[in-house]
Amino acid sequence: MSLTTMKPGETARVTGFARGERGYRQRLLAMGLTPGAVFSVTRVAPLGDPVEISVRNFTLTLRREEAAILKAERI
Repeated sequence: MSLTTMKPGETARVTGFARGERGYRQRLLAMGLTPGAVFSVTRVAPLGDPVEISVRNFTLTLRREEAAILKAERI
């Protein structure tokens, strides 16, 4: 499942990353989105971009193309 298909209030666990830019994947890892991390979608902008998530007691806002690299499973 992709983060872009989730709705506000849903919770998921990071399972991995799609193939993409290695540099951006490293940034996501540095921001706490490591495999096994649990996050919840806080808000989604009216047109779906950006998406705000809550992970490890802080809020993170990602653009749609950035969020598309993240693979997750619903909890």
